[in-house]
Amino acid sequence: MLLVLLSLALLLAGSALALLLARNPGRAQDAGAYYAVAASLAGLVPAVRVLLTGETETLALPWSVPLGSLSFNLDPLAAFFLVPVFLLTGLAAVYGADYLKGYAGKKPLGLAWAAFNVLTAAMVLVLTAANAVLFMVGWELMAAASFLLVLFEHEREQSRRAAFLYISAGGVGALLLLAAFALLGRSSASLDFALFSAPAGAAASAVFLLGLFGFGLKAGFVPLHVWLPEAHPAAPSQVSAVMSGVMIKTGIYGLIRLLGFLPVWEEWWGWTLLAAGAASCLIGALFSLAQHELKRVLAYSSIENIGIIVMALGLGVVASINGSPVMAGLAFAGALLHVLNHSLFKGLLFMGAGAVLHGAGTAELEALGGLGKRMPRTAAFFLAGAASACALPPFNGFAGEFLIYLGAFKALGQPGPAGLAGVIAGLSLAAAGALAAAAFSRAAGTAFLGEPRTEMAARAHEAGPLMLFSMGALALLCLLSGLAGPFLLLPVGTASAAAFGLPPALAAAASAAQPLAGVAAGFLVLLAMIAFGAVKRKVFLRGKTPAQGLTWDCGYAAPTARMQYGASSFAQPLTDFFQPVLRKIGQYPVITEYFPARASFSREAQAVFYNSVYRPVAVRIRDLAYRFSWIQHGRLQLYILYIVVTLILLLLWKL
Repeated sequence: MLLVLLSLALLLAGSALALLLARNPGRAQDAGAYYAVAASLAGLVPAVRVLLTGETETLALPWSVPLGSLSFNLDPLAAFFLVPVFLLTGLAAVYGADYLKGYAGKKPLGLAWAAFNVLTAAMVLVLTAANAVLFMVGWELMAAASFLLVLFEHEREQSRRAAFLYISAGGVGALLLLAAFALLGRSSASLDFALFSAPAGAAASAVFLLGLFGFGLKAGFVPLHVWLPEAHPAAPSQVSAVMSGVMIKTGIYGLIRLLGFLPVWEEWWGWTLLAAGAASCLIGALFSLAQHELKRVLAYSSIENIGIIVMALGLGVVASINGSPVMAGLAFAGALLHVLNHSLFKGLLFMGAGAVLHGAGTAELEALGGLGKRMPRTAAFFLAGAASACALPPFNGFAGEFLIYLGAFKALGQPGPAGLAGVIAGLSLAAAGALAAAAFSRAAGTAFLGEPRTEMAARAHEAGPLMLFSMGALALLCLLSGLAGPFLLLPVGTASAAAFGLPPALAAAASAAQPLAGVAAGFLVLLAMIAFGAVKRKVFLRGKTPAQGLTWDCGYAAPTARMQYGASSFAQPLTDFFQPVLRKIGQYPVITEYFPARASFSREAQAVFYNSVYRPVAVRIRDLAYRFSWIQHGRLQLYILYIVVTLILLLLWKL
C-alpha cells in the first residue's frame, strides 16, 4: 500500500513541478512525463502483487473531515483495475512527450501535464478509496482534471461545447452518487465502505438506480453516452487514450462495487444491465460505422465495448439469481477480462489515430488514404489494435468475448430467465462483432490502403520514436495477453470471486482455460510457421535483387483516388439499411445540365439521443433558470445574506 501512496505523491509532485515550470514548456513537459512514468512503475508493483496473491492491503490515516476517513483499500478488484491504469497512463506519458512537442509555445503545456498527472492520481484515489467522502474527492478531481484536458484546444468551438457537455454530465452523475452514498450511509451510520449495510426493499432498488445512472454517466453506456463522442475526440490523443481506455472504466468499477454493497440482488437489476449493455454494444458499433472522423469512430467503439462489459454483468446477475453459478462466473470473468483488454487495444487505437493526425494533419477518413506506405509502423500497430477490437485471435479482444460467449452458450437448453438472458447476450454480441468488423475494416482500409485522397495524406510522415514506442508496446501487449489468455484467467477469476462473493467464478474461469489454450497453441504454431517462412525468404534472397513490376491494374493505366471506394461508399449499404436508427441527413447536389459544374455531396449521422432527448430537456432547464436570473444581481452583501439565511434554516431543521 505504501508504494501506491508513493505513486500518488509522485503524481502530485509532478503536477506541481509542471505548473512551476510552466514558463519553460520543454522542462515542464519533461517533469510531467518523468513523474508520470515513475509513478506508474511504482504503482504497478503492489497492484500486480495483490492480484497474484489474492491478499488485501489496507491503510488508514487521520483526516479531520466530518464523516470522512483517509482509508485506503487495495483488494484484488481494485488491483485489477489499477494495472491498466498504471500501464496506460505511463505509456501515454511517454507518447505525449513526443506528441505535444508541436504545441510548445502555443499551448500551456505546464497546465496540461499538471492536469494529466492529477487525472491519474484521481483515478488511483477512486480505485483505492475505502470511504465515500474520499471516493467523491477523487471522483470530482478526476472530472475537473479531464475537463481541463478536453479544453486543451479551447479556441475551437467544438472543444468548448464538448467540455461543457462533459462537465454537465459529470455534475449530474456526482449528485446521483452523493444521493446513493447518503442512502447507504444512513442505513449503516457510516460512510466507510467496510461498514456499509445494504438497505432493504425499495431503498436498495433506489440505491441501485442512483448508482446505475451516476456511474453510467461516467462509463458512457446508452442512453447516458451523449458526452463521450464529443469529449474524447476533442482531447489530445494521449488523453483520449487514457479517458477511453481507463477513465470510463471507473464507472464500471463503481457499478461492481455497488453490486457488492447490495448483496441481495433483484432480478430486474440484471435485466436492466443486460438491456442497457445490449443496446450500447449494438448502437455503439452501428454509429461507429457511420462516422467520418477517426477519433469519433473510436469513441463510438468505446460505447460498444462498455456495452459488452455491462451486458456481461447483467448476464451474470440474472444467471446468479436463477441458480446458474458457472454461467454467472463466466460472464463476470469475461466482463473483467474485457475491461483489461479494451484498455490496451483502445489506448493503442487512439494513439494510432493521434499519429495519423500528427503525421497527416487530419483524421477525416475521406481525406486520408495510402498511409500504409508513408506510415508503415503506425499502420501495423493500428491494424493490431483493430484486430483486437474485432475480437480476432490471437489478439486479446478475443479472450474476453470468448468467456462471455461461453457463459451465453451455457444457457442453451436451460429453461427460464437464465436461458433467455444467454440467448439475448449471445445474439447481441455476435451482431455487435459483425458491425465492429465492418467499422474497423472501413476505418483501417480507408486510412491506410489505396491512394492518397488529399495532398496532406500524400505528404504524411511517420510518428516520432516515443510515439512509436508506446504504440509498439501496446501492440505487443495486445498480442501477448491474447496468447497468454489461459494464464490470465486465474487473476481474473480471483478478482471476480472477490468482487461478487462468487467462488464458482474461479472454477468457471478455470474451465475456459483449456479451449483458450487450444486457440493460443494453434496460433503460436501459425506464428512460428510465418516466422520460419520469413527467415527462409530472407536467406533465399540474400545477395539477390528481386525484380519489381506493376501489379494487375484492371486495365486502368492512370488510377486516381477518385476511382476508389471512400469511407461513406464502403458503409453505404449498411447505413442505408439502418437509416431509421442513424437518421442520416445530407446535402445533395441538384443537377440540371448535361455537363454540370463541380458539385459536392455530404451525409452525416445525427446525434439521435442528444437531439431528441437531452437537448429539449436542456432548453427547458435553461428557460426555467432564466426566470430566476434576478437572484444573480452582483451585490455581494445580498449573497452573504443568502448564505446566512440558509445556515439559519439548516440549524433550525436540525434542532
